[in-house]
Amino acid sequence: MKNVIIGTAGHIDHGKTTLIKALTGKDTDRLKEEKLRGMTTDLGFAYLDLPSGIRAGIIDVPGHEKFIKNMLAGAHGIDIVMMVIAADEGIMPQTEEHLQIISLLDVKKGIVVLTKCDLVDDEWLTLVEEEVREALKGTVLENAPFVPVSSTTGKGLDKLVAELDNLAQSIEERSHDGIFRMPIDRVFTVQGHGTVVTGTMISGTLKVGDEVVVYPKMLSSRVRSIQVYGEPVEAAYAGQRTAVNLSNVKVEELDRGDVIAPKGALVPSRVLDVKLILLNNVKPLKNRSRIRFYVGASEVMGRVVLLDRDELSAGESCYAQMQLESFVCVLYGDRFVLRSYSPMETIGGGVVLVPNARKHKRYKDQIIDELQNIEHKGKTFQVEKAIYESGVAWTLDELAKKFGVVEEVLAASENLVKVHYGTSAYVYHKQRYEKLKEEVRRLLEDYHKRFPLKDGMPKEELKEKVLREAKSKQFDVMLWLMEQDGLIQAREQVVWLKGFTATLSPKDQQIRERILKELSVSHFKPLKEEEILKSTSEAPVLHFLVKTGDVVKLPSGEYLAGAAVEEAKALLVDYLKEHGQITLGAFRDMLGVSRRDALALLEYFDAVRVTKRSGDTRVLA
Repeated sequence: MKNVIIGTAGHIDHGKTTLIKALTGKDTDRLKEEKLRGMTTDLGFAYLDLPSGIRAGIIDVPGHEKFIKNMLAGAHGIDIVMMVIAADEGIMPQTEEHLQIISLLDVKKGIVVLTKCDLVDDEWLTLVEEEVREALKGTVLENAPFVPVSSTTGKGLDKLVAELDNLAQSIEERSHDGIFRMPIDRVFTVQGHGTVVTGTMISGTLKVGDEVVVYPKMLSSRVRSIQVYGEPVEAAYAGQRTAVNLSNVKVEELDRGDVIAPKGALVPSRVLDVKLILLNNVKPLKNRSRIRFYVGASEVMGRVVLLDRDELSAGESCYAQMQLESFVCVLYGDRFVLRSYSPMETIGGGVVLVPNARKHKRYKDQIIDELQNIEHKGKTFQVEKAIYESGVAWTLDELAKKFGVVEEVLAASENLVKVHYGTSAYVYHKQRYEKLKEEVRRLLEDYHKRFPLKDGMPKEELKEKVLREAKSKQFDVMLWLMEQDGLIQAREQVVWLKGFTATLSPKDQQIRERILKELSVSHFKPLKEEEILKSTSEAPVLHFLVKTGDVVKLPSGEYLAGAAVEEAKALLVDYLKEHGQITLGAFRDMLGVSRRDALALLEYFDAVRVTKRSGDTRVLA
């Protein structure tokens, strides 16, 4: 079933709550104070099943100017706005402010409902409609349908439902992929169940049993149960009004404006880079003005830093930085609203470009250019930039957590490539990968020149030089890509250029011959390293001969010629096949060496599983 969210907007006492009751049968004034005052002071909720089968959640927002922050808490998830205007009064101050807010929040679909039409005659109704249409020119509701209704008599309600259904069908269904996010707009306790939070699911899917975190407080919890429009469900999806029963958190720990999302999905931030738009007919906004910042269901105080000017005039836009007094958790593309600190008036809003920004120096062309790229190229630019700067491949899950849905970003990018490594899908940046390849090629070429007798560079040493901050798994993916491209080979913890073979120089060849000659003379008697080498500079040749098998290093740390070890092995195996076992003394006498030297060789044969100990003797392994 497709889900949409409809929100009311309009001046106090223009009949928003009464209209919802007429449509749904539910009174959304839930607070005792609201009943006594006869006006909505906080958010109310209901739902309406439309003729097409679409279920519309309805958010009733307060119209009084004192409760604008409550209105903003509910407006963030709206797909369709019902601008409610009383036919006996017409456009009023909060009508205009609500209209500005829905425009700032980028609500593109709406309908104008002229309520209380039973209180006026047709001529007056026509005049009011003309006045309202004129006032809405140049706004998101300029071409919106108009429906006169009477919540008292029921006149026009069927037409209103039909128009809402048409709009709902034109709304693109929100993706159920990507991370789930739900800003909390209500927190309460249900006896026998504990803490319950409600909100509008703005992305993703949430299931019973999911582990979640309450941001920005970083409280870990688990989803005990879920209700959507009062009905128990196993999962909630983007576009639904949702109630979530959370474990391990107390009501007093939570606040309106907190966000539930998966662990690691969001990063609390107090510094945001934004595109800021100032409304028409407001005072100029000076740099470092104190403001009220509204995003999701939260209200936070802060200061606005204008990055390319000292003052922003009415109707203008610029890049700015929000330096907030409390943490918020947002993603690229989230819409926000600004109100002046005092007096409290809506003055502007905009869109988040960088959710976790560094503080910038003002008047820096590089910063402005980067923010322009982020604004115009959107999420694709941000994903490309993040992957490029990291130098490694990211899993799709990592990208989804940081940026939301990523498949459309990959489709739009010429620089990102998706590959499968192991059980995961990874994404890397082509240009950054080519730079990394050249860097690795250069380092390995230099290493092979300096250490021609080593198989290659230790993997950790290479990682330290090119991608120090990368996780081991990410580095392994990049090495695997280079192996696929035929640049390198890697084995265990060593990396080398494909085609490289350790070789001896003429000088090293002379050292080799001398080492093998000395070991040949010693025959079955092992020699220590210092007995073989004239200087430590000859050690790489000895170690090279161990790798090639020309020399064998015993567990004792001493060395024998590989040929001598094979000869001793043949004598030992023949003896054991005939006698079944051998003592240390018998092996010593067979080789004509000391007891100590015989033991060193037997321990080597034990280590390579030619023999094994059986009491005081050795038998075939």
